[in-house]
Amino acid sequence: MNDLKIAIILGSTRPGRNGKAVADWVLDRAGARTAAEYELVDLADYPLPHLDEATPPSMGQYEGEHTKAWATKIAEFDGYIFVTPEYNHSTSGVLKNAIDYLYAEWNNKAAAFVSYGSLGGARAIEHLRTVASELQLAHVRQQLSFSLFSDFENFSVFKPGPQHDDAAIALFDQLESWTSALKTTRA
Repeated sequence: MNDLKIAIILGSTRPGRNGKAVADWVLDRAGARTAAEYELVDLADYPLPHLDEATPPSMGQYEGEHTKAWATKIAEFDGYIFVTPEYNHSTSGVLKNAIDYLYAEWNNKAAAFVSYGSLGGARAIEHLRTVASELQLAHVRQQLSFSLFSDFENFSVFKPGPQHDDAAIALFDQLESWTSALKTTRA
């Protein structure tokens, strides 16, 4: 086992969310990988109020215990897979808020994106790419987008098509490569 640690961040806390099944599918596929250890990080386990730190995150002067706990958790990882719904042509508010809480913990690490929604969540990913760039997160090209119409039964039971398996392999390959390279840079 490599010493790379990658978080699969579940970016929805909504009751009845579809994201848990999607994140579990990603974690299941990651289980076959040997280049990195993957861990599910559920934002429901990190209840963050709307950003309430007086000092900008780039200063690294966290005051709230909830912020310190979140920063400690995120700092453990070398890379991230963000699993996001698409709400109103963007990512979820809870995910954006959680990302905005921190700065240095994200820097010079790699990220990949998995989305779901009526159009596969592609617009949510585009917004996250912009945010990731500002945080010095190197995001990989490959993404996974799941349609509520074709990858979910009755819009709620996750049943992705087999075409997503090859895309997932490409996503993991790219993310592990970038994660490894950036870990060397951070050292």
